[in-house]
Amino acid sequence: VQLQASGGGLVQAGGSLRLSCAASGRTFSNYAMGWFRQAPGKAREFVAAIMWNGGLTHYADSVKGRFTISRDNAKNTVYLRMNSLKPEDTAVYYCAASHTSGVPIVSAWYNYWGQGTLVTVSS
Repeated sequence: VQLQASGGGLVQAGGSLRLSCAASGRTFSNYAMGWFRQAPGKAREFVAAIMWNGGLTHYADSVKGRFTISRDNAKNTVYLRMNSLKPEDTAVYYCAASHTSGVPIVSAWYNYWGQGTLVTVSS
């Protein structure tokens, strides 16, 4: 499956962005989907994941209550709504697809990755 992330940009602290990840090539609803991020000089970290049917989600503690992951299987797209953004949310955000059931939080469990979209939060 091919993944194309979009929606990144520059936003002030406290602002909002919505990232999108469009999938093509295989049956989107077969996959759990996740968002990861990588800040400069840091390792890639888990942000959020959603089960194949949207029935279960999981978030990193650092974004819980501020970010919302959702998916539209009819549009082959997963979203990440980010509210109350902080400068420490600045990173390249990646979407990923996993054959694993449930809501995988480990990057090694993901089979396909998008190219990333940069989110910059100014203070």
